[in-house]
Amino acid sequence: MNQDNKNKEEQESTQVFFPGTPKIIQWTIKYSGGLVKDEKQASYVLVGLVALMIIISLFLVFGGGGTQETLPEDFMNHPEFLP
Repeated sequence: MNQDNKNKEEQESTQVFFPGTPKIIQWTIKYSGGLVKDEKQASYVLVGLVALMIIISLFLVFGGGGTQETLPEDFMNHPEFLP
C-alpha cells in the first residue's frame, strides 16, 4: 500500500507540458500551489499581473503626490534664494 501512495504522489507532482510551452507559463503552473490548472489559466494570471503592475506604476507616477509644496514667506521676500 505504501508503494501505491508513493507512485500516486510522483504522478501528481510531475506536470507534462506541450512542446513549445513558455517557461514562464510552466513556472506559473508549478508554483501556483495548485490554483492554476492549465496553460490558459496561467496566461490569464500573467496578463492580470501585468495589468496590476501597470496600474500601480501609473498611480505612482501620476497620483503619488496629492499636495504641492509652497515656498515659505521668507523665500518669497528674498529673490536671491529662489532658483
